[in-house]
Amino acid sequence: MRADFAVRRARLDGPRYPQAPRRGRRLRAPCGLLPRARSRIEAALLAVLIAVATAGLAAMVPAPSGASELPPPTGPIEPRVAPIKGEDGIYHQSWFLNSFMDLREDHANARKAGKRLAIIFEQRGCIYCIKMHKDVLSRRYINDYVRKNFDIVQMDLWGSREVTDFDGKTLTEKKLAERWAVLFTPTVVFIKDDLTGLEGKWGRDLEVLRMGLGIGANTFYDVFTWVRHKVYLKDPNFQRFHLKRIREREALATKGGGKRS
Repeated sequence: MRADFAVRRARLDGPRYPQAPRRGRRLRAPCGLLPRARSRIEAALLAVLIAVATAGLAAMVPAPSGASELPPPTGPIEPRVAPIKGEDGIYHQSWFLNSFMDLREDHANARKAGKRLAIIFEQRGCIYCIKMHKDVLSRRYINDYVRKNFDIVQMDLWGSREVTDFDGKTLTEKKLAERWAVLFTPTVVFIKDDLTGLEGKWGRDLEVLRMGLGIGANTFYDVFTWVRHKVYLKDPNFQRFHLKRIREREALATKGGGKRS
């Protein structure tokens, strides 16, 4: 009787293992997506969601302090700004900082005024220094931009005026240039905006970058813009920024049919 019961149950339940398909009949996939295809689509959707979320977070991050809309890539050259030749034989700008040569105070005053601090080393008879004043800073839009956004301390590479470095050490301009390893003129040293945690430091630890020798007007202007607007916090590659500005100038020149500055 037990054997009969087992036979009846087997008939009701059907075979324990799937039967092989009959010859000539194709197996059909179940309704919906196959597991492998479904996993690929889910992965793609997840990637899209991550990209959207990342873009949203990036938009929520505030811009670096001091960053704002960039100035036009070029501007009016005239009327030109004539430099002043001093008794030391070095050309000056009338608005260059006339300070007590304490760099800590100069930096603090520049921050208070919402400007950046730059230090320019020059020397008598330097042809590139003369070019910087007569060909670059003489352009109205460059002169105006640098004057409004920077406090500039001018140093004589061979000078004897006493200077107080950022670490409090007092020495002559000549010795400061040697200490900072300034080898050529002109050399423009751009100081970081925020020196928190850098107390007692001097030289390279406080610099954003140095710009030296014979720099053309466009590069000169772009470097000052790059520093003033802290573009280096987003992208430390200045050349990428410079190339972008070059394309903007070329587009303006093509559109206006004018000459490039």
